[in-house]
Amino acid sequence: MNYLAHAYRFLDDPYFTAGTAFPDWMSVLDRKNRARRQYAEPVTGDADPQIASFARGCVQHHHDDHWFHQNEDFVRLSTDFSLEVRQLLDTGLGHQAGFLGHISVELLLDAILMERIPSLLDAYYELLAGLNLDQLEMAANKICRKPVQNLPILVRRFLTERFLADYGDDGLLLYRLNGVMRRVRLPQLPAETAGWLATARPRVREVADGLLDPN
Repeated sequence: MNYLAHAYRFLDDPYFTAGTAFPDWMSVLDRKNRARRQYAEPVTGDADPQIASFARGCVQHHHDDHWFHQNEDFVRLSTDFSLEVRQLLDTGLGHQAGFLGHISVELLLDAILMERIPSLLDAYYELLAGLNLDQLEMAANKICRKPVQNLPILVRRFLTERFLADYGDDGLLLYRLNGVMRRVRLPQLPAETAGWLATARPRVREVADGLLDPN
């Protein structure tokens, strides 16, 4: 799951919502300093209710991912997408095709949530903008094994860039995907990928209910 799919059910609890984003923020900030479930669980009983809520959101993120990555529709789509994308990439880039097949399901699912709930994106960003970022960093340092630095800077950039808004457009989504490719040191995706995304989007839309409901 991506940011909105993790968060959309919990917008009544701002620090919990931020906690659902925390593992993904750490993957950008310091990939070796993971916000792991077993580190967050003890913090869910913290005396500070905001820190405890943030930790519960982090645990929820891992619970969601465990369920989602075993979901039959996710497995089928990510496999199909990986095979299709491989035809667009240079020989020997099967690992990149697999990575793209996986994350494209997640990003397109966020786009479909924005279609379904037009107010969701603004509500999500407004909620995060109201948080005490020093409090977030304090909570982060109770969860991660190594000191967490610059989380407020990252969150401010996350709020300013609003890149989730680009997921509804195939060309802009390709631009954002290429940003991910640069970050993980994989080759840039070809322009033809935008056309492929246009074919993938309705297939994710068709099974979105099953991808969003753990029951």
